[in-house]
Amino acid sequence: MYPFGKGMARYLPLLLLLIPMALYLVFYFGPSVMTVIYSFTDVKNIPGSTMKFVGLENYYDLFYSGNSGERWRSITNTLIFMFVVTIVQNGVGLFVAVLLNQRLRGDYFYRAVFFLPVVLGVAVVALIWGMMFDPMSGPVNMLYDWLFGYKDMFFASFTHAFGYIIFVQIWMYMGYSMLIFLAGLQSVPKDLYEAGYIDGTNKWQSFRHITFPLIAPSFTVNMLLSIIGAMSTFDIILATTDGRFNTRTMAYDVYKETFRGSLEMGLPSALSVVQFLIILVFVVVAVRQTRKREVEY
Repeated sequence: MYPFGKGMARYLPLLLLLIPMALYLVFYFGPSVMTVIYSFTDVKNIPGSTMKFVGLENYYDLFYSGNSGERWRSITNTLIFMFVVTIVQNGVGLFVAVLLNQRLRGDYFYRAVFFLPVVLGVAVVALIWGMMFDPMSGPVNMLYDWLFGYKDMFFASFTHAFGYIIFVQIWMYMGYSMLIFLAGLQSVPKDLYEAGYIDGTNKWQSFRHITFPLIAPSFTVNMLLSIIGAMSTFDIILATTDGRFNTRTMAYDVYKETFRGSLEMGLPSALSVVQFLIILVFVVVAVRQTRKREVEY
């Protein structure tokens, strides 16, 4: 019954996997390993340059050099960004998914509208909100002035720019979380709600004791994607503020140190390793906590 026949033909599936495995090793696994190795060296981004093993010197410079204050601010911004985006994006996504699961008229249109920002791309999203948040003639500033008699500098504000970037990030990817939650909601058997209705449960009790435990796998997936995505975000920061006005994150610092900073590659490599370890810790804790709530049916 084996579909690939006998003899050498049995090894055809393995041969078909060689190309994607080679691409994975060359473009993903290999660079990841080299990043870890570079973090312990003084390698420079100069063709033909030599490198020397320096131990933990790059990691020490990250937190105790003259720029350590900016580094700690980047870490703090990253953690704030991750917590706010993860909580709000999943909360709003779940709320919208529950509404769309009520079989509203035109629900497919609303799904497309909420998911549209995901496919627009960062450059388009940054352009849209750059015009919306224009300090001189943007419609949002006009609305602020009309309602509160107040005008803001938005992406040029030292106190508010980071908050607006968080808002744009949530607006852009909320539709993705909504779609995953909606898939989970539509997989819940209807007879469970009917049984709960017979037992006298109201809508909140039905959601708490039936819906939420059964969509816990969707919640786990969304938490995982939100944490990794938020901790790795630098493109929207690059496109809106370019790291100015106290909006730098660890991912942005890695980009800046690697492509626009000095020729040193060891320091950004060490920062990448630290970023990976922080992501790993939060992902492991989040997945363990959310998987405890998962139930089978």
